[in-house]
Amino acid sequence: MEWSDRGIVLSARRHGESSAVVSALTAAHGRHAGLVRGAKRAGGTFEPGNLVQLRWRARLEDHLGNFQAELIHSFAASLLDDPLKLAALTSACALIDSALAERERHDKVFESLSGLLNTLEQGTSADWQGVYVRFEFNLLTDLGFGLDLSQCAATGRNDTLVFVSPKTGRAVSATAGEPYRDRLLPLPGFLLDTKATASSKEIADGLLLTGSFLERHVFAPHGKKFPLARTRLIDRIVSSDNVAPGKEA
Repeated sequence: MEWSDRGIVLSARRHGESSAVVSALTAAHGRHAGLVRGAKRAGGTFEPGNLVQLRWRARLEDHLGNFQAELIHSFAASLLDDPLKLAALTSACALIDSALAERERHDKVFESLSGLLNTLEQGTSADWQGVYVRFEFNLLTDLGFGLDLSQCAATGRNDTLVFVSPKTGRAVSATAGEPYRDRLLPLPGFLLDTKATASSKEIADGLLLTGSFLERHVFAPHGKKFPLARTRLIDRIVSSDNVAPGKEA
């Protein structure tokens, strides 16, 4: 068995003296792992977030197999001088590595992660933080737990949508939700308008929103906790902007 594909490195776990088991999100083969012999000699090729050209070989399809890799672009190295952006890259890779089943194709997640990496490398803080929240939003959608922000769950109208029900994932208008605001999650406006720039408070609210549903639907049912990388990112964003989410995720 053999295939060749582009991949984004998600993690590399040491195996023996000089090898590593590398997990990557590939364009056409989903999240896939492989053994890299002599990975220790590959320098920074297998840092999370790096774009690589992969060749996978195995005797049987269900074997771990071996990876050979050629570095295409080192996003990790380009972000070394910006700890907050590097934390976002690490968080995104850790989320995918933990949330996606192995060897299931996820084209939209690959596109969303690629877009996030490009924005992290080129964009300003106002750009990438909103893109990161949308990345988590898109991850939920691809996993089958997308939020319905098209109209109010109570009235059927699509004006003044400012809340989300934590039970149904549906939007709620300001009027219908006001009596229950303490039980609802805030809906940041930039998720309704792709051209809008998110404020610091909206970023915090967006991370609370996506985090709540990732916890409930993706991690908790499998006895998993949020990757530490994601927790560290939230701490960094909150401390850098001095804005706390309204509730705990």
